Amino acid sequence: MRKDTIQRKNATATLRQLRGDEWMIERMYQVIAQGKQAFDAFALEMGRTLAETIMYIEREEKAGPDYFPTDPSLQKWASQGGSVFIGDQKVRIQVPRLRDRGKGEVSLDSYGKMKSRGQFSEELLQKALRGLSQQKYQETVVESARAFGVSPSTVSSHIVEITTKKLKEFAERSLTGFRPFAIFIDTVHRGGEAFIVALAIDLAGNKLALGFWQGATENSDICNALLADLERRGMKLSKRIIWITDGGSGVIKSLRSRFGKKLIHQRCTIHKDRNIQKHLAKKYRKEAADRFRTALDQVKYDDAKKMLLELEVWLRERNESAANSLMEALEEILTLHHLKVPGILRKTLYSTNPIESMFSIVRDSEANIKFYRGSHMMQRWLASVLLYAETRFRKIKGFKEIWKVRKAIKQVQQTNTVEATEQKAA
Repeated sequence: MRKDTIQRKNATATLRQLRGDEWMIERMYQVIAQGKQAFDAFALEMGRTLAETIMYIEREEKAGPDYFPTDPSLQKWASQGGSVFIGDQKVRIQVPRLRDRGKGEVSLDSYGKMKSRGQFSEELLQKALRGLSQQKYQETVVESARAFGVSPSTVSSHIVEITTKKLKEFAERSLTGFRPFAIFIDTVHRGGEAFIVALAIDLAGNKLALGFWQGATENSDICNALLADLERRGMKLSKRIIWITDGGSGVIKSLRSRFGKKLIHQRCTIHKDRNIQKHLAKKYRKEAADRFRTALDQVKYDDAKKMLLELEVWLRERNESAANSLMEALEEILTLHHLKVPGILRKTLYSTNPIESMFSIVRDSEANIKFYRGSHMMQRWLASVLLYAETRFRKIKGFKEIWKVRKAIKQVQQTNTVEATEQKAA
């Protein structure tokens, strides 16, 4: 063994002894805590929905349904703002109102309980979330339901009704007037099924989950169906949209068949980097990644392309397949450079990270689901979580530069049209 290798290993062992297990535990905790933030936010939102649902059910039980009131003196009113404790967090909610014709406002027992800290404990919330995701109501929801005087079966039917309403809202909302600047397309898998999802950035820099389509696998037919659904709901798919994908053949085939040579397609550079490294021995991977990233950091298209071609030569000396993987998508890797997209905006568009971030919320929110009871359950849960994810979206960085990129796209397409016409005439 080389002397420097022995010294490095000894130094590493000494560092571990000095830091000990406590340091490792602390690092693990930090990683877990960061990944847990998305789920905690979802848990509070679902807890709020569950709390409001329980109060509406109690009002229904006291006053009876509209078509058969149990007490004619009781009147249902709208709702008013309030707050309850879910675990140790105070959460704003809408409280349904109930009035007695002679005595005035009627208080809801469940609201009174939930206003006190500790009544809707974090433990009860976690049990309720597990029950709602797995539909094992009798085993997990019964404790929280009894705590507020509502039967588990009633809670289950109302939650299904809520998520079904979310699915309908998501699937049928109009996209008329929505003007997309860029669209990310990627696939999330659940229950053995593939769901192709589209996330858009509009001309003002706002993000919107456009829709999804379910299929057995990711293929061009499913992508075509998704695009057709977007058009059915009023969105115009112009040839000036930037499409960002991870390189899936089915999605690319669908986009090329629709837009032809005018397709503006940016391949995810992170996925391409990973694909190249898979072909290489470990000792070459870091240098390959550094060369690849340095090339993409270049401002000018010519400079970036020159460095990628130099990388190809370097790769061929070590692995032909890695070099072929790079060249297979060379121009699509450099689409943003060709359009002269500014650096800050380019960081948002050069990978599928924006839609992957949305998927992380989906996975965290449904981590406890062990079995999907049919396609409808899969779709209504996905729609509910995607709508929730939208509430956390922010304007993208560099959105003020979007208009410059649109102008560049128009110029490039006009130039290509003129060149094509001249070639035909010749």
